[in-house]
Amino acid sequence: MKENKSYYIETFGCQMNIADSEVVAAVLYDAGYSQVQQPEAADLVLLNTCAVRDNAEQRVWNKLQHFKGLKKKHKPLKIGILGCMAQRVGNGFEQSKVVDFIAGPDSYRNLPELIKQTSSEAFASALELSRTETYEALLPRRIDQSKLSGFVSITRGCNNFCSYCIVPYTRGRERSRNPGDVLNEIDDLQQKGYKEITLLGQNVNSYHQEEDGQSTGFTGLLTSIATQFPKLRIRFTTSHPKDISDALIETIAGHSNICNHIHLPVQSGSNDVLKIMNRGYTREWYLDRIHKIKTVIPGCGLSTDVFAGFPGETEADHKASMSLMQQVKFDSAFMFRYSERPGTYAAKHLKDDVPEETKIRRLNELITLQNQLSLESNKNVTGKHFDILIEGKSKRSDKDVFGRTETNKLVIVPDNNYKPGNIIKVIIGSYTSATLFGKAI
Repeated sequence: MKENKSYYIETFGCQMNIADSEVVAAVLYDAGYSQVQQPEAADLVLLNTCAVRDNAEQRVWNKLQHFKGLKKKHKPLKIGILGCMAQRVGNGFEQSKVVDFIAGPDSYRNLPELIKQTSSEAFASALELSRTETYEALLPRRIDQSKLSGFVSITRGCNNFCSYCIVPYTRGRERSRNPGDVLNEIDDLQQKGYKEITLLGQNVNSYHQEEDGQSTGFTGLLTSIATQFPKLRIRFTTSHPKDISDALIETIAGHSNICNHIHLPVQSGSNDVLKIMNRGYTREWYLDRIHKIKTVIPGCGLSTDVFAGFPGETEADHKASMSLMQQVKFDSAFMFRYSERPGTYAAKHLKDDVPEETKIRRLNELITLQNQLSLESNKNVTGKHFDILIEGKSKRSDKDVFGRTETNKLVIVPDNNYKPGNIIKVIIGSYTSATLFGKAI
């Protein structure tokens, strides 16, 4: 049988999965595979999956139904499931009769051999988690050809074991990449014309690498990047509240090319719920960090994550979350109704005891409040000047383009032959809760 040499990859979930897909692309390129943009043109279809929330998994199952028909038409087609869902579901994918192989997040170097195994075996899998794999010396191959904003992973896995979270079980324990590898990857992006990078990790704050007797933490790494690449906009996500230090906040303030935006997931405003979640901080600690950020970086963009209806959450706990949101005045937030994830501590030990209608009502109250806070936040910047990085044409009108401020606010401006990657100065004239409207000055 002739070896498959063309592949299509589709990525589900977070930015870290996009970065992982670029690792996969590099591995397959080195093995002689070429990427195609449509699954119908491929001999190999890969789905890089997310297991953090149930709806992400349901999208994968729905996709497999579509590819089942495609496989009947194109019998040599091989289908592989990659990433967190592969790790969580495991050999359960064999029962689908559609999937030929699965590979967990630490097994991408083995993909060429795994694909070969499907020629002789009905089903192949590689799911061993590693304590050392960081894909050292492997330069990701960029899937996004816009050459605008690139993702750079600096850590893999997580050691926090929040009670609701599947990540430590699907991505393994935390490992930090070699600083030299990170800098080489960023240099490659800059040489390719990228204007912005986002450093990625489940908890970027806990980055730590020992090499030749020297210790590098996240603040040190961030300082090196900002100093060596002064023309690049630098973002990072996600920060864990228990690990965000004064030194990190001061580093952001001290470098003009580090964007003044911090995504700081609070998850709940109730100390009782935070304890059950195993978050490792209190409401008071979180608010102290917010106060430090606002003092050292005036106008810093702030976003967060909040759960509604976590096990044991009372009405008073819910109101504590709302009062924290009102006190902080987040620019934006990702808000979720709690859904149990198989394999987590919460699924094994906590009763999912908040009625579904109560979860929905509380979630809607959080959303309504955040829409008001976002509207107020955008109102407060009306008349102010910002530099925005143009990303492309507005979806509303091809006469407009859109870009983002360093505080991560979306701005739409009239097009004046701007190209993606242009940085222009604008003044904000009007707003909605989600969008700013400005004009170039």
